[in-house]
This record gives sequence, C-alpha cells and structure tokens, in this order.
Amino acid sequence: MENTSQELGIVDHVTIGPLPLESGEVLPQVTLTYERVGPSSAPVILVCHALTGNHRTVGTPSNPGWWSGLIGNRKTIDTSEFQVITFNVLGGCNGSTGPSSISPITNQPYRLSFPNITIRDMVHAQFFALQKLQIHKLHTIIGGSLGGMQALEWGLLYPAFMQRIVLLAVTPTLADYGIAYNHIAKQAITNDPLWLNGHYDVTIAIPGLAIARMIGMVTYRSAALFSERFNRGKTSEGYSVSNYLNYQGDKLSQRFDANSYLYLLQAMNSHDIGRDRGGWQKACQQFRCNLLAISYAHDLIYEPTRIQAFASQTPNCSYQHVETTYGHDGFLTEFEKWADGVHDFLTSI
Repeated sequence: MENTSQELGIVDHVTIGPLPLESGEVLPQVTLTYERVGPSSAPVILVCHALTGNHRTVGTPSNPGWWSGLIGNRKTIDTSEFQVITFNVLGGCNGSTGPSSISPITNQPYRLSFPNITIRDMVHAQFFALQKLQIHKLHTIIGGSLGGMQALEWGLLYPAFMQRIVLLAVTPTLADYGIAYNHIAKQAITNDPLWLNGHYDVTIAIPGLAIARMIGMVTYRSAALFSERFNRGKTSEGYSVSNYLNYQGDKLSQRFDANSYLYLLQAMNSHDIGRDRGGWQKACQQFRCNLLAISYAHDLIYEPTRIQAFASQTPNCSYQHVETTYGHDGFLTEFEKWADGVHDFLTSI
C-alpha cells in the first residue's frame, strides 16, 4: 500500500484489523483513510485533525485542504522537506471506520451500535495504521483542539515514537464549560425529529446538526470578532450574523454525519490525560519529547491560563500565547502570528 515513489501525494486507506477499545469491546475490522504528502524518504509529521476536520490537510490546488495555509511546498511545514500524513479519525465520517460504516457482523451501518470510543482509542488506531505503512518513527505530531487531544495522548501512550509535539488550543482535560456546550449540541441533534434515534435518512440534512454547528461557531470565535465582522448589519433575510450562522450550520449538516458528530463529542468529553495516571499534573511528568504549547486569546473552552499551567508543569515544554480575536479558531487562521514559532520548533536541533 505504501507509495515508494520519490514524491508522495496520495489519498488512500489502510486496514488494521480488529481493534480492542478502552471500553473492553473490540471493533472487528478498522480502516483509516489518510492523506500523505511529501518526499517518501523525508522525516514524517503526523497531523491530527479537529472535530469536523478530515484527512484532507494539504489537499490539491483546485481543492485546498483545511490547513493548506500552513502546510505545503515552501510553507511553514514544508512538504519539500517533510512527509506529512493525516488520518481521518476513528469514529469519523470521511472514509474511516465510524457509526456510518458497515458492520462486518450485521452487514448494516453501525449507527448507534457503534461502540463508544476515546481519544486513546483514536491514537492506538493511528499507531497500528502507521505500523502497516512501515512508519516506525515520527519527527513531529501536531494538532489543535480534538487534534491536540490526540497529540497529548500520543506523547503518553507512545512516548518514544516521536521527537516533538506541537499542541494548539488544547488543555490537558476538557473543561466543564466545554462539556456543557457539547451537551447542548447533543440535545440539539438527539431531539431533532428527523434524527430518529440515529436511524435517519442519510440523504437528508439533519437540522439539529446545523444547530449544533451554530453553537460551536459561537464558542470558536470571540465577541470582538463578531462585532467587528457583522456590526449589527442586516440583509433582506435578517441580521448578517444570523445569516452567517445559518450558512455554517447548513454547510456542515450537508457534509457531516450526525451520529459521528455525537460520538466525537463524547470522545472529547472523556479527554483527561490524568485518567488512570494519577491526575494531569503527574501525567505531565511522563512526556519524553520536546513540546510546544500554543494558546489563543479569547479561547472560551481551552483557556490560555490552563494551557500555560500545563506548559509550566511539563518538562521540555515551550509556551507561546497568540493575541487574536479569532479565539479558538486562531489555530486555523492568522498563521503569520504564530507560524514562525512552529517553524523554529520543527527545525531546531
């Protein structure tokens, strides 16, 4: 399956077989879809995507990936010097095994029979996938939000597997405030009459998922940015900010699976690097590689003070704070404010 040509630029999938989960259940057959870009002999960087992201990190000139502003030829993460691989996460809906996948036991979509998964399950799946791809060492693991949760667990589950970790907009545990917003999003989906207890028509967009996305968008950005961008503007259809939220909600509901969204929210809720490790402060002492933790101003869920506290208690961890009105979404934009720090960290000896 591995592309052995000098230049990689592929989207493919890898099957890793049965996967034991933290819950004690076993997924009988797991497949992860991935994007792989860069020289086949170059050091490998693993990118872990956020909640509604996917494996299309770099993409193509005609269809750029979600982090194409950061990763690419001669960019911050230079794909002429690094090989970059991104997996669609376990539980996702872009080709990897998840609730919309066909169960090999029933030959029907899993839907709500899909077992609960955790961040640690996602990381184990990626580790086994890398083994299948004959990748046995990583230069760096980088991720933001849900991706940062995975990066944290990578450093604790497989501490000798990577040289560096870059953590963007993520805390060692998901705060109660984040769990609260996830609960509201879950209620929006599960109380939608079209959801049908997870047995909805996949050809129809679920309005509850659109509402869940609107809830998320409010937490991802700041009040200052909303005021600056919309300034109480109106159109014939109502307030500009309302139209924006409607657009974002409708767009996601047409491309994302509602059940997958619920499973990934639950995985995020369970995020706690200190679980079964004596608390997150003790877990911090177990990292063996160099780390860079970056926080973003106005991040409501992943508060900068908590990220700074993590960095201060973790050996070999540098900390950078970014002033931005984008809040949590700062890790997806305004690269000029923080990309140099990432580049310097990646290329340091």
